[in-house]
Amino acid sequence: MAKGIYKRGGVYWIRYAGLDGKIIFESTHSDRFKDAVTRLTDQKKSVRDGKQPDIKKKIPNTLFKDLVTEYLKWSERQRSHEQKEINANQLIEEFGNIPLRYFSTMMLEQYQTKRLEKGNKPATVNRHIALIKHMFTKAVEWDMVEEEALKRVRRVKLLEENNRRLRYLSVDECQTLLDECEKLGKKNAHYAHLKPIVIMALNTGMRKGEILTLTWDNVDLKHGFILLDKTKNGDRREIPINETLRETLQGIVRRLDGGHAFYDTTTGKPFRNVTRSFATACRNAKVKDFRFHDLRHTFASHLVMAGVDITTVSRLLGHKNLTMTLRYAHLSPNHMSKAVDILDSTLKQHNEVKEITQVR
Repeated sequence: MAKGIYKRGGVYWIRYAGLDGKIIFESTHSDRFKDAVTRLTDQKKSVRDGKQPDIKKKIPNTLFKDLVTEYLKWSERQRSHEQKEINANQLIEEFGNIPLRYFSTMMLEQYQTKRLEKGNKPATVNRHIALIKHMFTKAVEWDMVEEEALKRVRRVKLLEENNRRLRYLSVDECQTLLDECEKLGKKNAHYAHLKPIVIMALNTGMRKGEILTLTWDNVDLKHGFILLDKTKNGDRREIPINETLRETLQGIVRRLDGGHAFYDTTTGKPFRNVTRSFATACRNAKVKDFRFHDLRHTFASHLVMAGVDITTVSRLLGHKNLTMTLRYAHLSPNHMSKAVDILDSTLKQHNEVKEITQVR
């Protein structure tokens, strides 16, 4: 054993003289001799440089559910807090009582397989893994777990995603879905909010989170637009209000204090999700393989098919560049035909002028 290094209970400790000459005893919190040598060398160097060594604190055996509690407090300042809270609560069901230092690469890879076998999409599983990785990054910063655990978590690779999926409703399917939303609302007053929410999604292309967090302060019926301060990409976005949406918004009962546009009348709190009621409406309308986010695709697809240019559609959707919006370009074949016809007409006119000039 090297001088200044000893073992206690399976963990290496180091001892050295501080700036004042007093002997300092410090745990490395590691069972690796190499780590102890490195730590002792660094601490002695600090003393030689005239700096008081920074002694590592003993890291407690924190459970995953305790990390989730602290992480969600921290993430309240973020735009994606509500979605993170939903995902984190699902993760608690799986890992809640497991100590952070017990997490391994194999454990998370097995979790990926389990979720896929349950029918979850790769994108959904990736959001969970990405959240775990970021939570462990903060856990290391907050001295809730050793960096070794973070390294094991970071080794987990994200699944390959298929982002080419483009599902949208026809005009008839849109009307059928809205009819079923209305029937659902009449049958159960708790679902009365569903039809206005779907109408807003179909007529604005807004994301589900943007709709559910929308407050009346951001709705200007007088000038006919919705102002989104908090969007997924961080930019402000103005969305025009058409006549259908205007009538829908005017028919919604507002709270006296304004607040959220869509809220539970029994609790006064905004809706956190509409997954169950929306799935019921889709099933009743016989609309298969359709998610709430596909209402956004429906909005964009019908704009493109109506001849609206891709740049305008991109601005309405709030995309930072045209790459994401170009997935809808194939829905506008008439635009390409028109472009080629314009070129044909231009070339013919040029040739006619040339022939006339030669005759003269």
